[in-house]
Amino acid sequence: MSSDLEISALAINVTIPEALRWTDTRRGETYTLTTLNVRLLPDGHLAAKAYGRPVAGGRGAYVSFPVPTRPELAELIADAAGRAGVLWAAHRGPN
Repeated sequence: MSSDLEISALAINVTIPEALRWTDTRRGETYTLTTLNVRLLPDGHLAAKAYGRPVAGGRGAYVSFPVPTRPELAELIADAAGRAGVLWAAHRGPN
C-alpha cells in the first residue's frame, strides 16, 4: 500500500438517535437536528457538523449547525468514527 497517496477527505454521515436530537434556530427558522457529518482531520482529530429539517416542515435550506458540547454526542461521534474505520478496513474492493 502506498503511503504517499493524497486523501483529500474522509467523512461519514451519522443518523442522530432520536433521544439525542436537539433543535436550533437559523435565520428565524427552527430546525430539528437529525444527522451528523463527521470528518477526519489531517491531524487525526474529528470535526462534526449537524444538519436537520425545519420543525415547521418543508425542505428548508441546507445549513450546518455546531454540535453542542455534550458527552453523549462526543461518544456518538467517536463510536461512529470507530465503526466507520472497521467498515473501511473490511472493504472488498471496487464492485
